[in-house]
Amino acid sequence: MAYKHGVYTQENPTSLATMTQTDSGLIVAFGTAPLHLATNSAGANKPVLCYTYAEAVKQFGYSDDWKKYTLCEAMKSQFALFNMAPIVLVNVLDPSKHSQMITDKATAITNGVATVSDAVMLDTLKVAISAEGTALTKDTDYTAAFDDDGNLVVTVISGGAIPTGTEQLYLSYTMLDPSKVEASDIVGGVDTASGKATGLELMDEIYPRFGIVPGIIIAPGWSSDVNVASVMRAKTSNIDGHFNAICLCDIPTDTVKSYTAAGEWKNKNATAEKNCDMCWPKIKLGTDVYHLSTQLASVMNYTDSQHDDIPYYSPSNKNLQADSAVLDDGTEVYLSSAQAAYLNGQGIVTALNFIGGWKSWGNRTAAYPSNTDVKDNFIVQRRMFNWVGATLITTFWSKIDDPANKRLIETVVDSANIWLNGLTAKGALLGGAVEFRDEDNTTTDLMDGILHFHVKMTPPSPAREIEFVQEYDTSYIATLFA
Repeated sequence: MAYKHGVYTQENPTSLATMTQTDSGLIVAFGTAPLHLATNSAGANKPVLCYTYAEAVKQFGYSDDWKKYTLCEAMKSQFALFNMAPIVLVNVLDPSKHSQMITDKATAITNGVATVSDAVMLDTLKVAISAEGTALTKDTDYTAAFDDDGNLVVTVISGGAIPTGTEQLYLSYTMLDPSKVEASDIVGGVDTASGKATGLELMDEIYPRFGIVPGIIIAPGWSSDVNVASVMRAKTSNIDGHFNAICLCDIPTDTVKSYTAAGEWKNKNATAEKNCDMCWPKIKLGTDVYHLSTQLASVMNYTDSQHDDIPYYSPSNKNLQADSAVLDDGTEVYLSSAQAAYLNGQGIVTALNFIGGWKSWGNRTAAYPSNTDVKDNFIVQRRMFNWVGATLITTFWSKIDDPANKRLIETVVDSANIWLNGLTAKGALLGGAVEFRDEDNTTTDLMDGILHFHVKMTPPSPAREIEFVQEYDTSYIATLFA
């Protein structure tokens, strides 16, 4: 040690840890995107974090044909309708698999313009004057761009190699074919040779990629498939080995056409999962038809944003961006409050137009009514447990491999309790506490470096029923003689 002579200072780490703020409802959306319209394509099976609509369109493109390109529905809901950010988008439409080659397609020229409605991958386009002819030069002989409807417009450049009076061009290109995408592409898997994950298997990459805990999984247009929904439910637990999320799934509206049938469908398809919320029917705004799960995810984001990004307010009885509820064939659905309550009693979230316009309606997870544990069958309880768990993990991860001594234990207990007390004061909890108990920590566990902390908390349940009892009081007749 160096020789010292004088006054010196040193610092010890703060005995209280600052609690990290985890995102309560980061949406991870799986589906298909019109990559041919993207200016900086994200490609297939790559999670992309987007904070703006322009950012999403740049990497995925945008089309109003939501049946072909399902991620566009989530983009429209999140950014245009609810002005919420961010969202993680995962496109599974792979141009190397879900496409077809078009060779020498004769395309008529009208007023110097040839138009193609196919989903053309622009970098594969070859334009010729004749079948199997020599390729013309882009931006010298012609220009190629997409119009507002997603059509490819090839415009003849005057003075180029295309003779005046040419009546048609021959176009060869690779065309995206979203009809080739199957439920198995959404489910995904892991390539045994490369180790590359696809589809829902990418959930484990979200936190390592972006440092944000995923909170909500959706797959517009696909979650009504029982196989996709089953894997979505499985992927809500133990994400990246640590975190839990919820998934929002739709009951199909092409075959399930009544509220009673929706309950039967749920029971038949065994969707009693605590981290899953089931939705029925669809909703419509103008000419746009949304899956209820898509808007419900955005409603959750908006509701959380109004309460310090803490998910203790229910998404039920919150405004939807809708002017009607519909089935797949466009038939309008108007539920009475009693019919909507029936769906809620089956663990299904629906849309109700009762007081104040169209609102999401339902507090129960898909676990209800078979699971009677309150932390599992209320949406707010489930989301609060997921969120508190994620916050504790991200906060105290830095303490892993520190000496398992009294100081570490006190730091964890004191820091967590101060935080829980703050949530209680805010009204996000009715109470909460963290304890380090003798009965939970055996000598052999402590010797092996394993510490068990017991967390008790009570998020408030939603006031799902308020009753006023009215009574005729004869004593007030005396006021007639006052």
